[in-house]
Amino acid sequence: MIRFDHVSKAYGMRSGRKVSVDDLNLTFRRGRSIGLLGRNGAGKSTLLRMIAGTLAPDQGEIHRRGRVSWPLGFSGGFQPALTGRQNTRFVARIYGVDTDALCEYVQDFAELGQFLDMPVSSYSSGMRARLAFGVSMGVVFDYYLVDEITAVGDAAFRRKCNAVFNQRLVQSDVIMVSHSFGTIREYCTSAAVLENGKMVFYDDVEEGIAAYDEIINRD
Repeated sequence: MIRFDHVSKAYGMRSGRKVSVDDLNLTFRRGRSIGLLGRNGAGKSTLLRMIAGTLAPDQGEIHRRGRVSWPLGFSGGFQPALTGRQNTRFVARIYGVDTDALCEYVQDFAELGQFLDMPVSSYSSGMRARLAFGVSMGVVFDYYLVDEITAVGDAAFRRKCNAVFNQRLVQSDVIMVSHSFGTIREYCTSAAVLENGKMVFYDDVEEGIAAYDEIINRD
């Protein structure tokens, strides 16, 4: 369960104050995988980061019951001066999992070879994505947060990513940001539409997609 209790978040901009989330009161219950829909800049990524706990709301509280991942499309949380292995060990300690087991999993899954023992600052964006996805899949979460994750690697690696992700979702839920209706339909059972700081939840994903489609087509 993830419960938003009067949550608000805004940013100061040259053109004025941009409200991403305005007094949100809503509960995401277990057993529902949710697609977050909204225009570019609506605040979807901001909301995911607040759910993950990497960004604090300006007002209100977010209550989490269960283990929540960081956004899978976000690899900026790694310490660039540390190696991939050192970053993996750090994550393992934070989430209370066996450090050697997680390193072994990431070494096998991410296919980084000798780069696992090199500083993350030397990684390409694709290598960072491999490391981030490998670490994420190596820790079992109740909720996986996905922020416009992009496919990396060759076809075989992408198939491996899809297989392990689908395996995790047998027991876990996903909260996903994507502009692809096909991707939302594939992974999500419900939808939440964010527009002008306000969020409307739709228990049926098709109703949510239809509501968002109406919003973007009426302009």
